[in-house]
Amino acid sequence: MRLSSLLGLLGLGFLASAAHLPRRDYEKQDYYVLHLDPAIPPSEVAIKLGLTHEGQLGELADHHIFSTEKQEEDVVHTALKERRRKRSLGDWDVLDGVKFAQKQKVKARMEKRGVIPPRPEGLPSPVAEREDTADPAAVERQTLVAKRLGIEDPIFNEQWHLFNPIQVGHDVNVTDVWLQGITGFNATVAIVDDGLDMYSDDLKDNYFAEGSYDFNDNSLEPKPRLTDDRHGTRCAGEVSAVKNNVCGVGVAYDSKVAGIRILSKLISDADEAVAMNYAYQRNQIYSCSWGPPDDGRTMDAPGILIRKAMLNAVQNGRDGKGSIYVFASGNGASNDDNCNFDGYTNSIYSITVGAVDRKGLHPYYSEKCSAQLVVTYSSGSNDAIHTTDVGTNACYNGHGGTSAAAPLAAGIFALVLQIRPDLTWRDMQYLVMQTAVPINLDSGDWQQTSIGKHFSHTFGYGKIDSWATIEAAKTFEHVKPQAWYYSPWIHVNQDIPQGNDGLAVSFEVTEDMLKEANLERLEHVTVTMNVEHGRRGDLSVDLVSPDRVISHLSATRKFDTSNAGYNDWTFMSVVHWGESGIGTWTIVVKDTIVNEFNGTFIDWHLKLWGESIDPAKAVPLAMPEEHEDDNHDEVIATTTITGTTQAVTPAPTSSDLASNPSDYPDRPVKTKPTETPTETEAETTPSSTSTEEEAASTSTSSSWLPSFFPTFGVSSKTQIWIYGAAGLILAFCIGLGVYLYLARRKRLRNNPRDEWEFDLLDEDEAENLNGQGRAVGAKQGGRRRAGELYDAFAAGSEDESEGEAEYLDEGGEGEKMLYDDDEEEEEGHHVIGEDEDEEEEAEEAAEGRNEKGQK
Repeated sequence: MRLSSLLGLLGLGFLASAAHLPRRDYEKQDYYVLHLDPAIPPSEVAIKLGLTHEGQLGELADHHIFSTEKQEEDVVHTALKERRRKRSLGDWDVLDGVKFAQKQKVKARMEKRGVIPPRPEGLPSPVAEREDTADPAAVERQTLVAKRLGIEDPIFNEQWHLFNPIQVGHDVNVTDVWLQGITGFNATVAIVDDGLDMYSDDLKDNYFAEGSYDFNDNSLEPKPRLTDDRHGTRCAGEVSAVKNNVCGVGVAYDSKVAGIRILSKLISDADEAVAMNYAYQRNQIYSCSWGPPDDGRTMDAPGILIRKAMLNAVQNGRDGKGSIYVFASGNGASNDDNCNFDGYTNSIYSITVGAVDRKGLHPYYSEKCSAQLVVTYSSGSNDAIHTTDVGTNACYNGHGGTSAAAPLAAGIFALVLQIRPDLTWRDMQYLVMQTAVPINLDSGDWQQTSIGKHFSHTFGYGKIDSWATIEAAKTFEHVKPQAWYYSPWIHVNQDIPQGNDGLAVSFEVTEDMLKEANLERLEHVTVTMNVEHGRRGDLSVDLVSPDRVISHLSATRKFDTSNAGYNDWTFMSVVHWGESGIGTWTIVVKDTIVNEFNGTFIDWHLKLWGESIDPAKAVPLAMPEEHEDDNHDEVIATTTITGTTQAVTPAPTSSDLASNPSDYPDRPVKTKPTETPTETEAETTPSSTSTEEEAASTSTSSSWLPSFFPTFGVSSKTQIWIYGAAGLILAFCIGLGVYLYLARRKRLRNNPRDEWEFDLLDEDEAENLNGQGRAVGAKQGGRRRAGELYDAFAAGSEDESEGEAEYLDEGGEGEKMLYDDDEEEEEGHHVIGEDEDEEEEAEEAAEGRNEKGQK
């Protein structure tokens, strides 16, 4: 009996799971992940490729990992390429069942988001208020709560994020939740980080071994091993620090906490994919306080295996209710970084959490973006989070960054799951969005959404309020299953003007489109786009919905000097939550800096995600493919205009919220339009009801053509290019036609067969010729020149170039053989004749027949 089966029978499920995780040695071994057809035995694939099968890749069905001795060549790629070359010859091979293959390599370590960059020069350092300014009534309340709950932890009074007696109201509002007996019982949070000190007196009673594993050192215990392996333990203390006489308490102090160690050494995508699904039936929430570098230069996203793992988790984790992922938004705001350049934080499967400090102010480090759902408390205003540290009885008072905000949110979600373990991953996102409390409404950062909520790219929908979230959860009704709509690729291929002007492109989503997609109302919106540019940091991108709500998908980044542009990059927005999605969606791309670096907007692709109309028609989303966004071929008609996003209403107040955050000072402000737009508004704002008129006026005002020529709704420069190209193509076609006509006349004059004429045999006559039947392609009663008939049979190679070859068997019956002409060309495979010698012999024989015929 296999070890894993035996351990499973003994009830040691976590050991059974760990038995599938052999130690990986990337210095001596190569590892491959293959997605196989379910009917293909992995053992046969291993024999065929000369590899060792190491088992299924975590929880990803039909994905297997194989190993071999290290070598430069990608042996799997080579074998699959050779198999593709031979596939046209027929016969079945076990490699035909390989759907996907990827050689694994270690990647750069993700960065912990507890390391806060230095405060930018010139930014004033706020002075922390002293304890003697505490509100006496609040202090009395804090003492009473501690007494009623039996909290004797020595630093509880310092844990202002749980109860703030100085800046009253600036905490997570959790004590009344505790007094109801809601403390996280039966909920589990996995801290995906650099380890967890399971022997700490503040954590050991809540440590969940079954959900824990060390992927860096291949151990069942993810304990800290390096000198800087403290981050995960501090995050865990925020969630599940036990109510005792050590340090403080966690926000869900009766919840379980697991440790998944991945940040201390280099790992591969395969390892990370397994980690993100590890024990996903028991681990309910995954807290992730890390990501790509927050340097304002990096643009990085999870690989295909990790994306598959996250989708697998939301579809199958927690018995189908879905794992809940919480990601820290990032600490790169002082570097002009934006969490939409991070493929983890802008995933629709993530609840992305930013930070506010103990005064409710935006910390200089916390990133802003349209993918950020909410914020909660962390370091700033000369204070930080007080929590557990590595050691038997060790505490820490300097934990901060968005690293501290994410686990605090995860702990609050654990409280929710105690009373509503039936909630799905999307239910949790709805709850968080609906109950978030807007702060600093007079900052000008906020816009009102279509459903009456307020959104800020700085604060998301606001700060998490534990009590409000719990109360809403008690009666929350499940949302219907997920549905989605994908637009075709919208081709633009136009230069982006520099400065405040932007290139705006619109796409109309109709009611019928969304009905066919079974999509009732929106949750997430994603835009995948391609932009070429000499300096990527100069770009910014806005998305304007049919309801005139604006998402800043991309902002300028002063340190981003890359010339890579946006290459099939996906931005995400939660700003349009609750909209119908019907109407004109406009994307505005700006090249904000006037300099020598120019750019071209190539194309874009809109995806709307939300709640289904009919749950019975809902289907699970298919697993992502490696090149699923590569099909850019479908061209559709769009409206393209050039314009600016300028202010169209007076400056807003807290009761009349602006639609454009003030944290983008170089960006013209565009507010929510009034019911009766002014004449200026109609001229400067792309409207869902007047898009065609604007396009017409734009093309008319800038056209150099006579009125009867179409302008295509583009600039004069583009019109010159279009008509110039058309003229060149027309001249080429005319010249080619004349050349072919003259060449044909010359060939016919020099060919003695052209003097003959004959009638094609009718059907009765043909039957008398050895029973061979009519010539292929002959038409009864037709009359042709002999040369033309010969040429008709000799033109087979032209037909074959279209991907179809016709072969004749001995009886004269035609059999069509289909093949992929691109594949044959790539592999050097000849459909007719196995080598060049056979082709030359065929040509010589044909020439001999020609000479004999002429004689």
